[in-house]
Amino acid sequence: MAKNPSGLDAAQLRAYFALMDVAGLLKHGVEQQLRDAGDLSYVQFQLLARLALNSETGSERMTDLADGVVYSRSGLTYQAGLLEKAGLVSRAPSVEDERGVTVSITDAGRERIATVLPGHGEVIRQQLFEPLSAADAETLADLLSPVRDHMRSAPPRSAAPRKKR
Repeated sequence: MAKNPSGLDAAQLRAYFALMDVAGLLKHGVEQQLRDAGDLSYVQFQLLARLALNSETGSERMTDLADGVVYSRSGLTYQAGLLEKAGLVSRAPSVEDERGVTVSITDAGRERIATVLPGHGEVIRQQLFEPLSAADAETLADLLSPVRDHMRSAPPRSAAPRKKR
């Protein structure tokens, strides 16, 4: 039997293609729901969700947001500008870094997240978790968590935290 030129064995290739298919199909379903329910892109949803659900103050520095959502800083600036024009976030100079910008979620942004979250969860449940048992979901989380942690330990340049000067 000829060796696969990718250097991956059959199980690794199968896992890779299955993961990529699942991720692509799930992202498509999620993006459609976010557009329909809240006129949001996936990145805009990520930004609003981080501010609304993961930040005690509802504010974060732009660089921290970019690092967290693995998105280029320039792309994030553009997306934050769109959200600001829509009244969903506000931007202001950072009190911690004179060159930095802090993004804060507005009440309208919190309302938009509250509007899209139920349908968002339903798409995820239907597409990802419906065919799995509770034990399978635990196993999936256990399998993917170390992979995510490994990949985040050496993030792409656009997601790498800036070095303090």
